[in-house]
Amino acid sequence: MESLQQLLRWIHVLAGVIWIGHLYFFNFVNGPFAGTMNADTKKAVVPELMPRALYFFRWGAAWTWATGVLLLLLVFYHQAVVRAEAGGLGMATLFSLVLTFGGFAVYDTLMSGSLIADQKMKNAAAFALVVLVMVIMTMGAGFGHRSLNIHIGSLFGTTMAFNVWFRIWPSQQQIITAIKNGQAPDAKVVALAGLRSRHNTYLSVPLLWTMLNAHSLTAFPRFVPDPVALMIVILVGWHLTTRLYAIAGNADKVKSGL
Repeated sequence: MESLQQLLRWIHVLAGVIWIGHLYFFNFVNGPFAGTMNADTKKAVVPELMPRALYFFRWGAAWTWATGVLLLLLVFYHQAVVRAEAGGLGMATLFSLVLTFGGFAVYDTLMSGSLIADQKMKNAAAFALVVLVMVIMTMGAGFGHRSLNIHIGSLFGTTMAFNVWFRIWPSQQQIITAIKNGQAPDAKVVALAGLRSRHNTYLSVPLLWTMLNAHSLTAFPRFVPDPVALMIVILVGWHLTTRLYAIAGNADKVKSGL
């Protein structure tokens, strides 16, 4: 069992590096650069570059998610870590598991629907829902530091993998086909691909924190409740991501190498 866990961790990290590496390439390098290309250059570059990059991007996501789920089941359920923290596999624990792997549907409905029109308000609502999930997991199911981190990380990772396979990849297929045919891609499709890719970038930074802290007993002083600590990490991570986008958008600074 220990050898199997080590093998899965190795594949999980390797696939994650491939996936998140391409995600950052798309958002911090390729995105700003693509805006400088004219139609003829895009027609020559995009059909050659993007299918290659998207192949590693989407399959990296698939392997990262699949091995992550197996590790969650092996480490936290087979070895009874969750049961030890929560006092058993009660309804609250099972409900937390449903939220972990079904939360992406709530996110997608929120982002695709018209109930809230402003995108910033949608983002705020999504954050509020994440906080609610953390409260349910800790106060309802009794999750401790490790279980809370790994389940919120799994929630983020599942949402990101969904975006890759069911929102970004289908949209990019349409975009690549249009550019290859010398046509302007549908603006709504471009916006959808860009938005979900941007969301994945923001989710990825706190996701990395949850992966690391699933192996530690605590990260903040004991008097800081786990949901509050993780909420702070998410907000700080999102701020750091905003700063990275600002750097990527500063073409003169990036090209100068400073």
